[in-house]
Amino acid sequence: MLEQRFETVYTKFKLHFYQEIFERFQNREASLTTVETFAMETIQALGSPTVNEFASFMRISPPNAAYKINSLIRKGYVQKIQSEQDKREYHLQVTQKYKDYYNISNDYVHVVTERMRQRFTPEECAKLEEMLSIISKELMPEISLGSAEET
Repeated sequence: MLEQRFETVYTKFKLHFYQEIFERFQNREASLTTVETFAMETIQALGSPTVNEFASFMRISPPNAAYKINSLIRKGYVQKIQSEQDKREYHLQVTQKYKDYYNISNDYVHVVTERMRQRFTPEECAKLEEMLSIISKELMPEISLGSAEET
C-alpha cells in the first residue's frame, strides 16, 4: 500500500507538470525538446555542474553533452560561468529565461506544501520532513544532488 500511495503522489506531481507545460505551449511553439527539458531540469537540480559533471551524471559522453549544452546556450536557457578557482573550468547555470518559462514544477510543490502545513500539525510536518530527508540522503544513494541536498 505504501508503494502504491507513493507512486500516486509522484505521478500526480509529474502529470501536473505536464499539464502546465502543454498549457504554456498551446498558443506558441515549444522551444525546448523533451530531452532538452530533461537536461535543463538536471542542470538546475545539480546546481552549477561543469559539462563533464553533467555528462557523467547523465551517463553520456562529454562531446555529446557539450553538443546538447551548446544548443541550450544558443536558445538562451543556459550560460557558462567561468570558475573563480580554476579559470579553465566553466559551470553551467540556468538563465532567468528558463526560470520564467519552465520552472513550474516548483510552484506546484509550494502549493502542495502550503496545503500540507494547513492540513497537518507542525509535529506531523516535522516528522514528514525528517522522513523525506532520510529517504533522500540514505535510501536513494544512486542520486546525489551535492550541496542542494543538504538544505
